[in-house]
Amino acid sequence: MARNKFDIDEELDEEFNAATIRRLLTYILPHHKKVLFAVAMMLLSSAASLTGPYLVKIALDSAIPQKNVWRLAELSLIYLGFLILSGVCLRQRIKIMTEMGESVIYEIRKDVFETLQKLPFTYYDSRPHGKILIRVTNYVNSLGDLLANGIINLITDLFSLAVIVVFMLLIDVHLSLIALAWMPVLLGVVFLLKNKQRRAWQAVSRKQSNMNAYLHESISGVKVTQSFAREAENANIFRRLNLEYRQEWMPAVRIIFLIWPSIETISVASVLMIYVTGVTWFAGSVSLGTLIAFVGYVWRFWQPITSLGNFYNSLVVAAAYLERIFETIDEQPVVFDHPEAKPLPRIAGHVEFRDVSFGYEPGHPVLHRLNFAAQPGQTIAMVGSTGAGKTTIISLLSRFYNIEQGQVLIDGHDVQRVTLHSLRSQMGIMLQDSFLFSGTIMDNIRYGRLDATDEEVIAAAKAVHAHDFIETLAEQYATQVNERGVRLSVGQRQLISFARTMLADPRILILDEATSSIDTETEIKVQNGIARLLQGRTSFIIAHRLSTIRNADRIFYLEHGNILETGTHDELLNRKGAYYTMYAAQMM
Repeated sequence: MARNKFDIDEELDEEFNAATIRRLLTYILPHHKKVLFAVAMMLLSSAASLTGPYLVKIALDSAIPQKNVWRLAELSLIYLGFLILSGVCLRQRIKIMTEMGESVIYEIRKDVFETLQKLPFTYYDSRPHGKILIRVTNYVNSLGDLLANGIINLITDLFSLAVIVVFMLLIDVHLSLIALAWMPVLLGVVFLLKNKQRRAWQAVSRKQSNMNAYLHESISGVKVTQSFAREAENANIFRRLNLEYRQEWMPAVRIIFLIWPSIETISVASVLMIYVTGVTWFAGSVSLGTLIAFVGYVWRFWQPITSLGNFYNSLVVAAAYLERIFETIDEQPVVFDHPEAKPLPRIAGHVEFRDVSFGYEPGHPVLHRLNFAAQPGQTIAMVGSTGAGKTTIISLLSRFYNIEQGQVLIDGHDVQRVTLHSLRSQMGIMLQDSFLFSGTIMDNIRYGRLDATDEEVIAAAKAVHAHDFIETLAEQYATQVNERGVRLSVGQRQLISFARTMLADPRILILDEATSSIDTETEIKVQNGIARLLQGRTSFIIAHRLSTIRNADRIFYLEHGNILETGTHDELLNRKGAYYTMYAAQMM
C-alpha cells in the first residue's frame, strides 16, 4: 500500500456534520446529572446577574428622586446579594464541568487507544506513527474547552438571551425592536464565514499532523541523524513544515477574529441607535432610568451573543479534530475474530500451509500458492535472500495479516476461524526488532505472562543466559529500562526478549533472527537454552547466520515467495544447490 509520508496531507474534507456533534453528546449523556446540576447553577447565576439593570432603574426612577435612603440601601443590599449568589453558582459550575470535561476526554482517548490496539499491521504500515499519535493527544485535548465551557455556556447563553429579551420588552417594546433589528446583520456575517472557517481549520489539522509526524520520526532517529551529521538538513525540513503550518494557521485565526469584532461593532451600533432614538424619537416618553436600564440590558444582550460566537468558533475548530478522532475510532480492524470463531484448544503443534498466496499490495504477491507441513515438535528453519517471504510466513501463521488465498491450519483448525487471543496466547514470538517497554527488566520479561512469579522470571533468564549480565547491573532485575531499552546493548535487549518468550511457555515458537546481535561466545550458551526450549514445541526459526540452524529438522530455502529447496542441513549441502552456495559464501 502507498504509505502516507510526513509531507503528504491526509485528505478529510467532509462538510460540517451535525451527526459528529451528536456523537460527541453520547459521551456526555452518562454524566447528565452533573450537566443538569451545572446548568441549574449557571441559570441561577445568570438570572441573579440579570437583575442588576432593573434594580438600577428602580433606584434612578424611584429611590433617588424621592430621596429614600433606606430604599436605596435596600436595593444596594439586594444587588450585592445577587452578585454573591451569581459568583457562588458560577464557581460550582466551573468545578463540575471541568470534572465532566476531563471524564469525557478520558473516555474518548480510551476508545481511540483501544481501537489502535486492534488495528492490523497494515494500518501502521500505511502512515507515520506521529500522525496516529497526534489524534490520541493533541486532537483529544483540543476538546477540553468545548466540553468544560462551551456546551453549558450555550444553554445558559440561550437562557440569558430569552430572559434579557423579556426584560427589554417589559421596559420598552419600541426600543427592543430597534435593538433586535441588528440580528439579521450578524447572522449574515456568520453565514458568510462558516464554510471558510471550516476549511481553514481542516487545513490547519493537516499541516499540524504532518509536522508532528516528522517530529516523531526525527526523535526516533536522532542517533542516525547525528551519526550522519544531518542536523542542518533536518532542521530545514522541519522549518518548512513549521512554516506550512503557520501559513495555514494565520488565515484560520484571521477568520476567527472576524467574528467577535463584528459582534462588538454591531453591538456598539445598536447602543448608539438606542441613545439617538431615545433622545429624539421617544423624547419625553422614556425616562432616564428606563433608558439607562434598557441600555444595560442591550449590553448584556450582546454579551451572550459574543459568547455564542466564541462557542461557534470553538465548535468549528473542534469539529475539524473530531472528524479525525472519530475517523480513527471508526477504523475497522481488518484482522478480527470471525462471527463463528471458536477458541483454539490446547494445540500439539501441527502446522500446514495449503496453497497460500499473499501480498502486502494488490498486484504484488509475496507468497505464491505456498504448501508445506510441519509436524508437532519439529524445528523448521527458513533461509533465503531479503524479501523472499520468510517473515511473511510467520506473520500469516500468527495472523497478523489475512491471507488472500488458501488456508493456514494448526492441528487442523483454520486460523481464520479461531479467536485471535486463543491463537496468539499459544505462540511465543520473538521478532527481529527486540522491543522493550519502559519499566523494569522484571516487568519486561513478565510482559507475556503476568501471573509468573519472580522465581519463574529468573529461571527463564537463566535458561537463555540473560541472568549473568542482569546480575552485574546495579539494581539487577529492578533496573529501569528506558523506552526501547536504549540503556542496554542490542545483544542484551535480545536476551531479555528471549527470556520473555521462554517464560510464556508457548506451544509454537517463532524466532525471527533471534541471535543476530549476540556475540559468538554468548550464542553458544544461548543455543543450549534454545535446545531445551525447542523440546516438545513446533518451532520456526528465521536465520541468516546458517551456523545457528544446523540441527533444524528441516530447512526451507525460499526465493520469491516459493520454497526452492527443503531438507536437513547435510542434505542441502550434498545437493549443492542455492543453500550450499549461501553456506559456502558465509564460511568463506
